[in-house]
Amino acid sequence: MKKFQRRIEDFECENCGAFVAGNGYTNHCPECLCSKHVDINPGDRLNECGGLMRPVNAFLKNQEWILEQKCEKCGEVRNIKVREEDNKKVIEKIVAEKVKHF
Repeated sequence: MKKFQRRIEDFECENCGAFVAGNGYTNHCPECLCSKHVDINPGDRLNECGGLMRPVNAFLKNQEWILEQKCEKCGEVRNIKVREEDNKKVIEKIVAEKVKHF
């Protein structure tokens, strides 16, 4: 089975209520950076958890910003790439909190 399945889906963010126009690669809200825990592999919609994935960390890897999300329901942690349209203020706040607690 393919590891990635492209799905073009629009959605309303369960966390902040923002409308998100999907492009087939959209997997999180660009406003609050939350997503829903619905995939085992990207796009497959096979995960029954359905919990809210909240951003808990952001870091640089190979000159790209990576967002770490943690599921509020099951505790799984996933890393996703930060996209150009993502709210940079939220990312800055996440990084500042990590530095503050370091």
